[in-house]
Amino acid sequence: MKFMMKRLFAPGNDSAPTSLGWLLLRVWLGLAMLLNHGIDKLAHFSAYATRFPDPLHIGAAPGLGLVTFAETAGAALLVFGLFTRFAAATLVTDLAVAVFMVHKSASGEGELAFVYLAGYAALLIGGGGKFSLDGVLFGKGGRRPEARQ
Repeated sequence: MKFMMKRLFAPGNDSAPTSLGWLLLRVWLGLAMLLNHGIDKLAHFSAYATRFPDPLHIGAAPGLGLVTFAETAGAALLVFGLFTRFAAATLVTDLAVAVFMVHKSASGEGELAFVYLAGYAALLIGGGGKFSLDGVLFGKGGRRPEARQ
């Protein structure tokens, strides 16, 4: 299990400039989603639940709960680079549903969701980079002192 976690969340062998790029993308997109979408949905959950779309046919409130989780917890995890690929996966799912099932297009109202989707897909593939908590916890040089031989 520990090996699988390390493999999934290890930052990769990126150069420092590449990891700086991942840091910028994580923080920029994470804060944008959290501040512009997630916190509002969390604060006004009951108001949103009455008019939230249900493209997955699981109910408006459960769907809103999943979206709110992605846009708050997922976005916050991205900012810190903790479980980056998991966080990005929640947001990729959120935005893919928004683009292809709610807006039904990558143009017009769906254009911003489509742009977010591209950034989160890149983070899902690339991970958090060396300058992330994933790098500290799961990276080659990031072993905790008690784990060093």
